[in-house]
Amino acid sequence: MLLAIDVGNTNTVLGLFDGETMERSWRIKTDARATADEMWLTYRGLLRDEPKVTGIAICSTVPMALRELRTMTSAYLAHVPTVIVEPGTRTGVPVLTDNPKEVGADRIVNTLAAHHLFGGPTIVVDFGTSTNLDVVSAKGEFLGGALAPGVEISVDALAARAAQLRKVELVRPRSVIGKNTVEALQSGILYGFAGQVDGLVDRISEELDARPTVVATGGLAPLVIQESRTIDHHRPDLTLVGLRLVHDRNL
Repeated sequence: MLLAIDVGNTNTVLGLFDGETMERSWRIKTDARATADEMWLTYRGLLRDEPKVTGIAICSTVPMALRELRTMTSAYLAHVPTVIVEPGTRTGVPVLTDNPKEVGADRIVNTLAAHHLFGGPTIVVDFGTSTNLDVVSAKGEFLGGALAPGVEISVDALAARAAQLRKVELVRPRSVIGKNTVEALQSGILYGFAGQVDGLVDRISEELDARPTVVATGGLAPLVIQESRTIDHHRPDLTLVGLRLVHDRNL
């Protein structure tokens, strides 16, 4: 069984694969202050009743968490072959940007998974702490993309900076024209982010002179995908699938 670990700024997602099939998945809070021993207690509890792990694949956007994960795997899972996505790891993804080393490991992994599942050209929209739009060529190359503040960051900033506004439940309001402050905020957040994605996809499509397949992933994707006219597929497991593919390429 392969354990795939995707460490994001807000949440960590784990998937347990038997071959190409993901048997189980978990979503836990990312705590950059957690020690290797604390991580092991959490992971051991999740995996206690599962089949034995025979391989591990990791990508992380949080350097402190990645450092402790390295320590955890070397201390408690030293016998398990482990692949960490970082510069020098074989992914098979050409990165056609000015500085390939600054591109996040999750974006490379998503590129690999999207091309494997859908071909190309493709746009991956990752709704996480930031909203990432990553552009994949027909050949599976990472061409670059667009980064914007994520849904929760925007909501938190609005509540913090506007004295009469507050956090609201992120659900569809009765109408686009909000009849009260809560509904007005919900409308601006939900339809505003959907419009942002659609606008960027349209502009990227113009530059590519093609209509790419658009794949949504990330923990906040379900909030937006029903309101977007450009998103074609929802794959919450996209990064985990990419980690499985990277593991297969390196071991």
